[in-house]
Amino acid sequence: MTAAWKPRTLILQHEEATPPGLMTTWLHEQSARVETVRIDEDDRALDPRDYDLIVSLGSEFAAFDDSIPFVPREAKLFEQAREADVPILGLCFGGQMLARVLGARLYRSEEAEIGWLPVRTKNPELIGIGPWFQWHFDTFSAPPGAEVIAETDVGPQAFVSGRSLGLQFHPEVTPEIMAEWVRVYPHELRAEGVDPAGLLEETQRRAADSRRLTWRLFDRFRDEVATGARRT
Repeated sequence: MTAAWKPRTLILQHEEATPPGLMTTWLHEQSARVETVRIDEDDRALDPRDYDLIVSLGSEFAAFDDSIPFVPREAKLFEQAREADVPILGLCFGGQMLARVLGARLYRSEEAEIGWLPVRTKNPELIGIGPWFQWHFDTFSAPPGAEVIAETDVGPQAFVSGRSLGLQFHPEVTPEIMAEWVRVYPHELRAEGVDPAGLLEETQRRAADSRRLTWRLFDRFRDEVATGARRT
């Protein structure tokens, strides 16, 4: 483990129903100074150079849909962060946005992924096989110049580019977040034939193990990607 990082962190939240969850708890343990911005409501200009880390959370919207006002604004912020060498950690939508600014093709997948699913990983020390929680309908091609670390049959699940890490899954999820998603998005579960009660039960049952896997992932991101040996 590295010495205390204490990163000045910007968290981009896209809707009320998609809070940082375990991300906040982990950052608190890093003694991070955290600013959470509801980018869907707050359109002020943000300078990535004011931060040591940018975290982008999930969203019900597509990272390729520029008709949503915050989507092109976030893309511009990511581009500026890349130019300033500020690490980005993208979770689901955030991972797709990172892939976008790297030049990947983003598109609606033929198959949704919802549930606790394993991934195929080339580096289990950085990205474990899981299972990790997935809830997404879009996917993307391998970002040019990035190292794809994990994938499923649907598409990339984790990739590293410089000091940044993009994920397709949700390591931040908690039972409380899951309960809110089931409440807010039941139509998506019905359309995919997913049992909400079973999803809630499995999330509760996996909560402790999920937290352990998430801490290992976040710690490895800190040590190997954002500040450590993989930095380029």
